[in-house]
Order: sequence, then C-alpha cells, then structure tokens
Amino acid sequence: MKRLWILPAATAALAAAGWSLWWRHLPTTAGTVRLDGLEGPVEILRDRWGVPHIYARSEEDLFFAQGYVHAQDRLWQMELQRRIGAGRLSEIFGEVTLEADRFFRILGLNRAAEADLLAMSQEERRILEVYAAGVNAYIHQRRGRLGLEFTLLRRQPDPWRPVDSLYWTKAMTFNLSGNLFSEMLRARLTMRLGADRAADLEPPYPADNPITAAGSADPNGPTPPNGWGGEALRSALRQVQDLLGGPATSPPPPAVALPTIPLVPGASNQWAVSGQRSVTGRPLLANDTHLALSMPGVFYQVHLEGGRYRVAGVSLPGVPGVIVGHNDHCAWGLTTAWQDAQDLYIERFHPENPRLYQFQGEWREAQAVQEVIHVKGRAAPVIQEVLVTHHGPLVNQLLGIDRPLALRWVALEPTRLLRAVLGYNCAQSWEEFRAALADWAAPAHNFVYADRDGNIAFLQAGWAPVRRSGYGMAPVPGWTGDHEWERYLTLDELPQAFNPPQGWIAVANNLVVGPDYAHFLSSDLENPCRAARVAELLADGALLSADDCRRFQMDDFSSQAKRFVRHLLTIQPTNQREADALERLRAWDFRMDADSVAATLYHVCRLQALHVVFDGHLGDLADAYIGVDILSPAGGVSLYQGRSIVRLLNMLDALRDTAWLADPATGLPRPKQEVVHRALRQALKWLREALGPDMDTWTWGRLNQVVFAHPLGAVKPLHRVFNRGPYPAGGDSDTLLRAIAKPVLPPEPVLAAAAMRFVADLSDWDRCGMVVPAGQSGHVASRHYDDQIEPWRRGELLPMPFSRPAVDRATVERLLLTPARPAAGASSAG
Repeated sequence: MKRLWILPAATAALAAAGWSLWWRHLPTTAGTVRLDGLEGPVEILRDRWGVPHIYARSEEDLFFAQGYVHAQDRLWQMELQRRIGAGRLSEIFGEVTLEADRFFRILGLNRAAEADLLAMSQEERRILEVYAAGVNAYIHQRRGRLGLEFTLLRRQPDPWRPVDSLYWTKAMTFNLSGNLFSEMLRARLTMRLGADRAADLEPPYPADNPITAAGSADPNGPTPPNGWGGEALRSALRQVQDLLGGPATSPPPPAVALPTIPLVPGASNQWAVSGQRSVTGRPLLANDTHLALSMPGVFYQVHLEGGRYRVAGVSLPGVPGVIVGHNDHCAWGLTTAWQDAQDLYIERFHPENPRLYQFQGEWREAQAVQEVIHVKGRAAPVIQEVLVTHHGPLVNQLLGIDRPLALRWVALEPTRLLRAVLGYNCAQSWEEFRAALADWAAPAHNFVYADRDGNIAFLQAGWAPVRRSGYGMAPVPGWTGDHEWERYLTLDELPQAFNPPQGWIAVANNLVVGPDYAHFLSSDLENPCRAARVAELLADGALLSADDCRRFQMDDFSSQAKRFVRHLLTIQPTNQREADALERLRAWDFRMDADSVAATLYHVCRLQALHVVFDGHLGDLADAYIGVDILSPAGGVSLYQGRSIVRLLNMLDALRDTAWLADPATGLPRPKQEVVHRALRQALKWLREALGPDMDTWTWGRLNQVVFAHPLGAVKPLHRVFNRGPYPAGGDSDTLLRAIAKPVLPPEPVLAAAAMRFVADLSDWDRCGMVVPAGQSGHVASRHYDDQIEPWRRGELLPMPFSRPAVDRATVERLLLTPARPAAGASSAG
C-alpha cells in the first residue's frame, strides 16, 4: 500500500523540480535591487514587449545599467559571442568547435580586440569598465541561476571584462567583410580556367544602379573600377595566373572543412525621405538590417537616458550604446558597404629559414605567435602557431592554398568603433554625426541620416585603403612593395550626400558612386536590384507616410524574376505539366509570396539554369560561383550569388550566344532556349519528386522557410525546447523582403533576413516603430523569448515610446536599482 503513495509523491517532486528549473533563471524585473558599483539610483521601466527604458543620473550609472539589463536577458548569448571572437568555444564544446577556434585565432580577432583596448581613450575605457561592472553585478547576484543553458552545460561564466565587448565587435566585423573569400574564389577560378575566362565570369555592374553620392574625379586620371568586372580585374587575375598557375595546373586542394558557427553574410535596406516628400512635412527614415536569424536574435532593443545620452534603438548584447535608432535630434540607419578593406599578399619565405620573408630585397623576420587553445576533454591544450608578417597573419592553411598568404585587414589594426557609436549616439547635428563617423573603421557601412531640422544625409563610413598600385581584387606579390597601403581615404573623400535635390536617399548594399568618383571602394558589391526597387517606390511622386515605409519593407516584388521568366515563356511545352507550369508563370505578378506556386517554379528553374550553364565549365567550383560559400567557416551564401545571376541574365538577354552556353564536353553551341528548357524539365522533375505530383501544393513557403535556431537546438531533443519554426516565408535574396538562403536543392532554412525593422517618423519620436524577429529575452521560459515572431512575420512595427509620458503609459514593470548600503539585509534579487 505504501508504494501506491510513493509514485504520485515522486511524480509531484519531479514536476516541482522541473518547474523550478524552468522558471528559476528568469530575472527580477520589478521591485528594488541594491547593487555595488552604482553611484545613484537607476530606474528601469519595461513595456509590454520587455524593452527596458533606462533612466540614470550619470553616464557611468547609465552604462552600468545597460550592462546589467543585457546580462539579465542575454547573458548566455553574450557568453557564446565573446568565445566566438576570442576563439574559446572549445573550452565548453570540445573537439567539435576546435577548427572554428583555430580559424579565429589564426585570423587574430582576439589579438586585434586586445590592441583596440590598449589604444582606447580613457573615456571609452571607462564606459567599458562600468558596463562590465553592471554585467558582473548581475553574475554575482544570480550565480547558479543565470540561465538554463549554463545549467545544462554545468558551467558558470567567468567575470565579464572590457575586452569581451570588443571580441564580439571583431567577430561581427569579420561577418560583414567578404573580400577575403572573393579574392580566394577569383584565384581558384583563375587556376581552373585561366585569367581571361575567370574575369569573364564577372559581369559589368548593372546600369540601373541608383547613384547616391556625386563624385569629382580627375578628368585626366584613371577611372577607378568600382563595381564588377572590367579590365582592372582582368589584369589582376593575369598576375594571379603568373604567380599561382593557370588552367594547366592541377586543381587546388579543398578548403579546410570548418563547423558552422552563427555567422552569415549580412546586408540591409535603408532610405530617408525629406519633409517635402512626406505627409507630415518632416523627414522619414527606414532601415532593415539582414543578419543571421537565431534564438535569441542579434539585436536587443533599449532606451537610454542619462548625462549626454537620450537615445533609443537596437544594441548588440555585450556592447554599450545603440547601433541603429534615434536620439532627441536625429535618426539613423546603416547598411553594409562591402568596402574592399582586406588584401591577400603572396609572401616569399627564405628557403632555409621558415621565419624569414622577403620584402623589397631584404629579409625580415615574421612574428611567431603561440595561440593556446584549451579543449574540453583534452588533458593538454592545443598550441597553434601563427606567423605574422608586416602585412598580417598567414591564412593560406585556412583557404586551401599551399603558397604563403598574408592577410592585411583594417579590422586587425587598432580601431575606434566604440568611440564612433558613442559619438553619433549624442550627435545634435549632421556635422557632429558626420565627425563621429571618422572613427568608424570597419566594417564599412553606409549611414543614412535624418534630423528634426529637416535634413537628410548619407555617408559611407570606413577606413578605405589607398594602395600604391592595383585595387586589391585578387592576391598580389607581397615581396615587391608595389601593392602596399599608403593611407586611408579622409572623411571628406568618402562618398556622402546632404539634402539631395530629389528629396530622398536609397541604399541597399549597392554601389553608391558613379564613374565620376575619384577613388576605388570595392568590386564586391551586391546586385543593385533592391536599391533600384526602393528608388522606384520613392520616386513615384506621392507623399509618403511611415506606414508606406513599413509596407515597402515587406515588398516581395522581384525584378530579377520578371527578367528571367520572359525567357522561360519562349519555351514550346512538350507535355501537359510543362504547359501548366508555363501558364502559371505567364499569369504571375512576380511577387515572391509564400503562397505562390509560380515563385517556386521560378526559383527552382533559375537555380537549375545556373547549374546547366556553369557546372560543366567550373566543376567543383560551380557551387561557389553560384553563391554557396565553401570557403568561410560560416558557410552560407557568398557575395557571388548576385553576380552569377546577373551574368546568366545577361547571357540570356544577349543577341548572340556566348561560349558559356556551349556544351563543355563537346564544345558544340547550345541555343538559349534549349538551356532554359532543360532547366524547366529538371526543375519539374525535382519538384514532383520532392513535393509530390499536385502542382497546386508547390507553394514557395514550402521551400522558403524560416527557423529561429538556438545553438543548443542542434542537439536533439533540445531543439524542441529552444528552437522556433519552421515558418513559411516570402521574399528571396533579390526582394526588399529579404530571405537569404543557400542556393541549393533540397533547400535549407533561410540563413538571414531582417534582424530588425525600424521606421523613424521625425514629426514625433513617439510615433517611431521597430520590431526584432524573436524577442527581447534569451530565457526560454520568458514570454518575451518569442513574442515578436508573429508581429515580425506579419510586417508589423511595435511602438517605441520615447517621451517620458509615453514611456510611463507603456510601462508594465518598474525596477529600481540603488547603490548598495553598508547595512545588512541588502536584496540579493536580480
């Protein structure tokens, strides 16, 4: 009889223990908490979405409190991020992340972050110190209750240090700097095809690209090769062929296989509209940044008030300040500029002394750095030696090339990113905002600006190198001294615009200058189709509202689909299934809607056409050219995706067939119609096998799906606890509603999409709106873990109360942080 009582009692005990484990990690967000390290009281008011509005009497207390709330909601994310940047994942995950740690240690993100800290001003360092003190105050008070992830891994975080904030900014900079891998792909294509054919794979930059910044080039000087392709690229690849070998050389070895980490290439849309073009008579500004989708998300919303700061928007967990948002005078957004700030140098080492390398006829000694990597489960650490020349670390072992390659990169030099962010957070004019961006070194970004005085403006911020010769498009000889960096462009030389006559500014990772601009910026830009679409929407003459901007952010029209489908419609169908598919495409409005069957047909046909054309010519490099990033540790999508699509469309539009359309096995020409018909047949075959015989069910949302994945969700069955999705999604890589995915079949979940959407209405700061794709909290038990997913999917923006009365009306929880007192009984809640 006693056993009958034991079972329900044990079940109740287990349930109570599980309930306690589930909820015990949630932070205290109401009441009073006393903390060491504060100078005065700090008020934290949270709205219904969990967004903290922080009011402090001093700047030190303000950033202490920002560190505290970041730790409250995102400490596990911060722990993971600092380990990525420092190359210390293997201390908690073991062998599975060792190659990723090696990668970042060889690159030297940890060394660069530490150099930034040493070069910092006293004010910047002080802010990082008080921010770290706020993080550590939370860690100290909540030890053992910091997050479910810490409990599952049976590990507690070390104290937060100022340099930990910089590790993540360096990792983000790597994520948003793609030229290294473009240079390597160009080199590999040259070694496979020869310089001239490799150069021919890069089309001219599309003529419909909207120009943002006027230039003033020297009429007697050369025109810098900004954009894609051209003779400068051909010349650079001929030099690569001379140095590394041409098509007669055996194929290069594959790149080192590295585990995927939560970094994927990013992008953005943004625009600003002057008061003359808005319904309120005041400017509007819109920005949506395209980064990895994850649980929790990349950004954290926050509102800061104290000292000189009165600013709201999104921040990076682990880093003080606001990245995108507005203060009481101006609003701003940003998009990746893809400036060429990375160069690969082929070094010449001494045949008898492996640490001596040649430079301008002399032998120099490379610095040897011993990186110590501790690996869970190993008794002894792994020692990774890194050789560093005056150009930078040798990275050839990461890229699958047996010649010594050194990387020079702006981000590996002492930079002042935090100073830039804090400077523009306080800016009270365009002049102050612009001056702050002189400190923004890397990753280069296009900033769009609007203010209460009615101004709109643009500046491409980043330390753009000026080279002695050449443009850094491909690896160059390092021993000659001919390709050294001589200086960076000055603030006045960077692309910029102020109150343009058309009354609007639009930027979407495209080339922002025309041929009259005097300096080289990049040959690694994205397809300008999104920027052209924004320009089309803004230029129709109608007065615009904030809701129009929100609607534009969800626009799923594809001009690239319109251009490709007209070639499919020249096909004479040979069976009823082909006829049905072509009829759907003929009636299509070219919108990549999640419920569209035509969108699916277009996407799969286009991908098949790329393979039909290029596989036979490029072999195992075809995927890389089409856009699968096979070289970086993040995997995912490379910057070549846009280029390969435009190259294909140019071939199909051309009056004459090109050699690329010829059958590589026989050399016989293939008519364009034959190529697209074969692509259609292959697409229909794959779709029938993958999705079933009923074409009505082939909706785009079945292939294009969003998953919000947590790092621990890779371990089953934890994915059921931490992950959210899959959800059908609209858009693709070419639409304003961005959905960036690997161009592969079967499809993988969307890698990157809008990591936040923001619309600023400068007629009233309380009318601004923002949404992030997951939620504010990183605690799976919190209602704010995933409460923004549905608004994000629907294209809604959530209110951003800014005035104190509006914040008070929106407040649902109030937490008061006060300085700890010597008297006993101080609260240990947090």
